Amino acid sequence: MSQSSKPIPFSSTHVFSTLINDYLEGKGNAMDFVQYAPNVEEGGYRSAIEGRKKYPINRTLLFDVLTKQYSNLPQEKAVNVKLALLKKDTTFVVTTAHQPNLFTGPLYFFYKIIHAIQLAASLKATFPDYDFVPVYYMGSEDADLDEVGAFNLDQKKCQWLTKQTGAIGRMQVDVALLGLLKQLESYWSILPQGHKALEILKNAYQKGNTISEATLSFVHAFFGSKGLLVLQPDDTALKAAFIPVMEKELLTSFSHETIQPTIAALSKDYHVQSEGRSINLFYLKDSIRARIEKQGEQFIVVDTDIQFTEKEIIAELHQYPERFSPNVILRGVYQETILPGVVFVGGGGELAYWMELKNLFQQLGVHYPLLQLRNSFLLIRQKQSDQWAAMQFEEQDLFKPILELEVAYVKKHATQALDLQDQINNLSTLYSTIKNEVLKVDPTLGTHADNLAQQAKAKLLVLEKKMVRAEKRKQSVDIQRIHRIKKELFPQDNLQEREEHFSRWVGQFDLSWIDTIMEHSTGLESRFRIINFD
Repeated sequence: MSQSSKPIPFSSTHVFSTLINDYLEGKGNAMDFVQYAPNVEEGGYRSAIEGRKKYPINRTLLFDVLTKQYSNLPQEKAVNVKLALLKKDTTFVVTTAHQPNLFTGPLYFFYKIIHAIQLAASLKATFPDYDFVPVYYMGSEDADLDEVGAFNLDQKKCQWLTKQTGAIGRMQVDVALLGLLKQLESYWSILPQGHKALEILKNAYQKGNTISEATLSFVHAFFGSKGLLVLQPDDTALKAAFIPVMEKELLTSFSHETIQPTIAALSKDYHVQSEGRSINLFYLKDSIRARIEKQGEQFIVVDTDIQFTEKEIIAELHQYPERFSPNVILRGVYQETILPGVVFVGGGGELAYWMELKNLFQQLGVHYPLLQLRNSFLLIRQKQSDQWAAMQFEEQDLFKPILELEVAYVKKHATQALDLQDQINNLSTLYSTIKNEVLKVDPTLGTHADNLAQQAKAKLLVLEKKMVRAEKRKQSVDIQRIHRIKKELFPQDNLQEREEHFSRWVGQFDLSWIDTIMEHSTGLESRFRIINFD
């Protein structure tokens, strides 16, 4: 398998928010909402490392929990080395987080993990006196089954139809899920590769295993040799370390009030990702994952009959901390309470959430990490690349809207000029002359002359559009090719990485596809790359 790649600016994709583009470019007010800049200079990684030193964590607890979670998995030397490093005060964590999507979910599941691995290596090379461990923080307490419990095979959505409810990570592999795995097996049976990946998934998704256990198993199989650690934060001992924050949230609802000034400041220039709730905790028990609300003197678990007095819910928290789960507002604080994190690697939406939370971290005395936008990729076949180049488009043009590409193509390849701008300019000059003559006769007719000029210009623009449409019909074959390539590379008019599953690529190139992504994934600098596969 041969391949090449080309970086393009994130802003050129037109899919990242103004907030994220400003953050990457150091523009606007984006830097007001973070602690560190995404670079290695003072104010960047160097400062983040020094800042992290001031916030010690219980490393023994972390080591013991991870050792227990890995106890039933095949031993991997690289994992054991990273686990041992966590005991040292000079070791820091590069964290990325994601829900336990079925069979990996969208492509960016791989991209963010790979970026974390590469970034940890880059930081070690840059700061040799310290060690850096890549960690995948599993969002196993998510309950969005429509999103997490589905994956796409050639733009066809495969949904897990189960009657189980509650946190995804606590659900178990059942007959319906094994049926989806069979579907994936059938898909890979007609492709030349994918057998190793299939065996990994089969071994992970054994009937009765929880989704958390299955996810840990296959992520360990794919990335354990590269030193990645997977942390399941839905753990009693880890939750116990977070009791003080959860108790404060239940008694004072402090988090919602704390982030309001930041949200007000953000909203002046940018889109606000989440405003949170008055209590930013869920209650987890059996098949229940529901919001906690306070009504009068009672704490209720929404859509259930469960309720507590203040004294009862605090007693419940101390006795069963695993029954409480932070939502998006408190999740990052929990993550940085239990991990010695120096950087968080996430997508644009994730970083936008985090940029609401700096004041919250400061109030709680928890280190706020450097935020690194994960790498993104567009995977393109050589045939598609050749056809795109033959139509005289640049690779960066792939991100332009269909209509803009159509117009650009037909104007470039038409035998006759399709642009009436010169005629429109001449018309404007003519009507300006007419207006001057009219004003000499009656000053009140000036507005009428302007209206006639606008009407004439509008009619010429309509005529120009009709000329373009006529030329499109003449060049329909190439126009259809533009549509086909765009549809293949941007399924559902979305970025490929957000819609497409890894099955197509591993089915063609086996697990060497992962190595290819790693080869083209940078560490210290975020990149959007187009990878051309031959």
